[in-house]
Amino acid sequence: MAQEKKTLKITQTGSPIRRTKDQRATLIGLGLNKMHRTSELEDSPEVRGMIRKVRHMVTVAGE
Repeated sequence: MAQEKKTLKITQTGSPIRRTKDQRATLIGLGLNKMHRTSELEDSPEVRGMIRKVRHMVTVAGE
């Protein structure tokens, strides 16, 4: 049996205005670049690290 991989639903709730370049780049890497956009990504340590970096600008469902 193949196990289904967990996914996280990430929604951008904060504006990238007046944020550092690396935080803006992290949002783009997560597939977010405008307010209230939602992206569904595979749950992995890399994605969790990116979420942790911009946790003040996103909400996460599916944990």
